[in-house]
Amino acid sequence: MTAIAKTSTLKQDNLVIIAKSFKNKPEFGLSNAELAYIEKQIKDEKKLVTVNQYSRLVCVVIADDKKGAAHQMESLRRLADSVTASLNAQKKSSVIVSSQVERKFTLAFVEGILLGNYQFIKHRSTAKKEKHTLENIFVQAKDVDNRHLSELLIVADAVCKARDLVNEPVNVLNAKALANAFVQMGKDAGFSVEVWNKAKITSHKMGGLLSVNAGSVDEPTFSIMEYKGRGAKNKQPYVLVGKGVVYDTGGLSIKPTAGMDTMKCDMAGAAAVGSLMWAIAKAKLPIHVIALVPATDNRPGFNAFAPGDIITMHDGSTVEMLNSDAEGRMILADALSYAKKFKPAATFEFSTLTGAAAAAVGHFGIVCMGTVGEGVKNRLKQSGDNVYERLAEFPFWEEYDDLLKSDIADMKNIGGPVGGAITAGRFLVKFTDYPYMHFDIAAPAFLGSRDSYRGKGGTGVGIRLVFDYFKNVLT
Repeated sequence: MTAIAKTSTLKQDNLVIIAKSFKNKPEFGLSNAELAYIEKQIKDEKKLVTVNQYSRLVCVVIADDKKGAAHQMESLRRLADSVTASLNAQKKSSVIVSSQVERKFTLAFVEGILLGNYQFIKHRSTAKKEKHTLENIFVQAKDVDNRHLSELLIVADAVCKARDLVNEPVNVLNAKALANAFVQMGKDAGFSVEVWNKAKITSHKMGGLLSVNAGSVDEPTFSIMEYKGRGAKNKQPYVLVGKGVVYDTGGLSIKPTAGMDTMKCDMAGAAAVGSLMWAIAKAKLPIHVIALVPATDNRPGFNAFAPGDIITMHDGSTVEMLNSDAEGRMILADALSYAKKFKPAATFEFSTLTGAAAAAVGHFGIVCMGTVGEGVKNRLKQSGDNVYERLAEFPFWEEYDDLLKSDIADMKNIGGPVGGAITAGRFLVKFTDYPYMHFDIAAPAFLGSRDSYRGKGGTGVGIRLVFDYFKNVLT
């Protein structure tokens, strides 16, 4: 992970100057010809101007104040990603960011560098040669201190941890390995992790998780993570739930071959909540949080659950399983039911759940819905804007429940051809008795092509959103 620190001086190092309007200083070390070039480019409305002095790169970034703060911060993150690519292309190892803008804009730019510098190349034989050279960022800004930078680095590191988990193939990261990764995170950051094996899952009658696992040679796991920070401000814990389908073939309702290789990403919700726990504990936030991750792969082998099966869930209700590719809601339902014992202040559940959500908003946002109060929803939406993981709230009308009615069980696991993302949410809410918010991250969790600082492959979406929300709640 890239290191970061505050500096008070400008040495002869690669330099990024962030300003609303550029004004030269002698310490920038620019020649008259370079100044003339920069001024002309800015006059032509270029937001990023790069001067290659061969021994170093000097980049001038103009913060666009014509749009709202959220758009400005996102623009700076994206410009930072471009700067990061140039630094790595030139084999540079460090950079100084000299900022003349507000703290939140400075931090957004640095965040773009940290996230844009991510790589997942550990399985490539040429990894040593391909590894990015950028290792150190120094920040010169009056209103930014090492505390701000430390927290920013923690959150960025958590995002990269989640990306690593999502990018790993299932022959490396099965359900047990995912649980072990959480155990290691807990040891590193200081939160407790309890992992249930199949026998204990069976003893707790988690029929949804067990039914999805029935087609696999690998046993399921159920991870319970808990962190209670010193002076925790919430009397009732927040509960985070993440879908941990480490690979999804669709089971007997098998998916088409095209695109199935990306189904290693179906545990992105689990990766997000586990890595978020790491960030919360590392940052020592004064909050009580519990995370639950049901994990398994979904395969068509052995006694794989078959369309038409009746499954008895953790809460004792029955589900007519009509499509084994709607498996995520089956394992999440057991976790949401189990969460009742904690009497949550609110439960946030993250899952790569439906193609319907992906089709509705694409990778540009997160589909959400739920029963939390409007105040919580508004704060979540504000956090979504702050980190540019924007929320698109769908209706949550009870009339959608009619689509889930079964002739022979309490409910069926699919709702038909319309409102697929909503009926998935309505299925899950039946297993709650507390304020609940469902986040369907099917589209933004894994990208088929590079999207600036979000990269290609796993994105770690959801972590920055909820961390920002908790920070707002605590202040």
